[in-house]
Formats: sequence, structure tokens, C-alpha cells
Amino acid sequence: MEINKISIIGIGLIGGSLAKAFTQRTGIKDITAVGRNREILDRAVAEGTITRGFTGLNEYVYNSDIIFICTPVRTAVSYLTKLSGKVKPECIITDVASTKGELSRAALSLQHKVRFIGGHPMTGSEKAGYGSSYAHLFENAYYILTPGENCEESDLQAMKQLVGSIGAIPIELDHEEHDLITAVISHIPHIAAAALVNLAGDYDTGGVMKMLAAGGFRDMTRIASSDPEMWENILLSNREKVLDVLSGYENILSELRSAVKSGNSAQIKDFFLRAGNYRSTLRDSGKGLIEPIYELEVDMVDKPGAIGEVSTLLGKNQLNIKNMNVINSRENVRGCLKITLAGRDDLTKAYSLLKNSGFKVFSNSANF
Repeated sequence: MEINKISIIGIGLIGGSLAKAFTQRTGIKDITAVGRNREILDRAVAEGTITRGFTGLNEYVYNSDIIFICTPVRTAVSYLTKLSGKVKPECIITDVASTKGELSRAALSLQHKVRFIGGHPMTGSEKAGYGSSYAHLFENAYYILTPGENCEESDLQAMKQLVGSIGAIPIELDHEEHDLITAVISHIPHIAAAALVNLAGDYDTGGVMKMLAAGGFRDMTRIASSDPEMWENILLSNREKVLDVLSGYENILSELRSAVKSGNSAQIKDFFLRAGNYRSTLRDSGKGLIEPIYELEVDMVDKPGAIGEVSTLLGKNQLNIKNMNVINSRENVRGCLKITLAGRDDLTKAYSLLKNSGFKVFSNSANF
């Protein structure tokens, strides 16, 4: 099918990035956006990101070739219902939520059937909102598509071609398989991170634990700072899969607890051996459901001007340092200065600059 008119409902990080990607990387000239904030819509129009913006649905949206619903799952279900019976018959409706089952079931139950294809770009950022959006957000990121029963093969191919045109890698999955995968590699890890932080908070009666909690603990629990409302929405929309996987996680912990209690050395070693073997098969590069951090560790002597030397070197080469701090708790850490950069390209360049300048530099964020 020929795609000339696109509508995007929700002009935040993902919706805004989609609009910028379509505007800058495809020949699509007609993009309508729907959002709650009039100021942001006007800004997007002024920047040339969208053609027009509205605070509610209207004929421009209904006349689209493809509609992207870029809102939380519950809101997306509501929009799906509102669009049913009003869009033109050949219009494709898709979404970007991290759970697919609830929306797929909602689409199937509509009185006026729509051509629904669930979508989930496996990328994001630690920052939200239109102001943080950028056109290359989807580059080399998997973009999951879960076709509904009422869509045609040509619809699916059109979606694959479209997401491919903005640099993403389209992957077709059944919505049940998608929700199981995301429960394992995204939803339970967020639960585990939050549980570890709450555990530390419960045991940290004197504040010393907070002072020493760095290195591996900080990296493992970084995602515990995610938006509580969003995660309440995600977990309840994927309730069955989350409960199934959570039971499996609890069983693993229970077995380890029994092994430690009984002093079963072989079982304890096997626990870590199996984890290490599977972990070694995972890719260290590429995008995933959990946003990676781009960090370097620099091993250096503590002397006047040392940190300034590093920051000046990177600054002169137009590298934006997002964060820089001295690491006081260095368990499982190879350097004493940690530098956080904006992305993989900046990380690679900073690594080479520092190493070529004689610094001992390390990173777990990329393969060098």
C-alpha cells in the first residue's frame, strides 16, 4: 500500500521520535499529531516535525493511511475504541506499548473491525517527552510487530517497510510470545531492581549502606528509578505472563536458598555456572528493551588537574559528557573515574582518545 498520510497520537519521546524520523528519513509529507499540550504541538509544527497538531481526534486523523497510538496501554485501548468505525477501511492502526495482549484482544472485540498491528520499538531513553525525541532513536533497534487477525499480509509488509525506512529492524511475533519475552527480559528485571533497592532501604538503618552502594549494585538497580505509574500500567496489562514468570523467578531463588541453607556447594556453583554460560551468549552491542548506559572507567593517579585533563580532552573533541564522578566504592570496578556519554559513537570516540593519550580506560558498554 502507498503511505502518504500518517497520524501520531501522543507526541512524547516515542511519538515525537517517530514524527522526526518520518519527516527526515522518508518521503512522507503529511503528518498529523494529537497531544494534550498545545505548546508542544505548536513547537513541533514550527520545527517542521509535523504538518499540523490537535488536542483531539478529527477528520485528519480518520483519513490517515496509518495511525500510531503512542500512549500507555490503557489509554491506547481507549483510543482504539474511539477510532473504530471512523477510520477509512484500509487504514492501519498500530501502537508502541511494551505489552501487546491487551490491545490485541481489545482490537478483536471491536464491533467495527480495524486493521490492527501491534508494535513495540525496543528502544527508548532515560528522558521522556517531545524535547528528548530524536530521529535516529530507532536506528538498529528491533521493532516488534504483532499482526491482528483482521489485517492483511500487505498491511504487515507495509509496516515492515515503513519501520525499516527509519532504520529499525522489523521482527514479527505472536502477541502471546511477545508478552512472555518482555515479561522475562524487561518486566521482571524492573521488579527485581526495585526489590533490591527496597531491600537496601529496609536494611539501611544508619545510612552507611547508601554510601557504599555503588559499582555493581548501582548498575543493577539503575532501572528501579522508572516511572511508577507507567510500570503499574505495564504489569497489570501483562498480568498473566508477569505472574507466571515471577513464579519461575521465585522458584529459582527458593532453590538457591535451600542450597545455601544445606551447604550444597555443587548446586551453588551450578547456579552461577548456568547463569554465566547463558550470559556469555548474549550480545553486548545493539539496542534492547532496557536502555543501555554508555560509560567508561578511567584508572588514573589522583593528582591536581587530572580530572580537568580528561574533561578538556573530551570537550575539545566535541564529546558531550553527561556525567563524571569519582568512584569511591570500587568493588567490581576497574577504574576510579566514571564517565557517562550520550551514545555508542561518543563512547567509542572517547575510548580511543583517552587510550591514545596514555590513560588506562575500560568499558562494559561496547566491544573494543
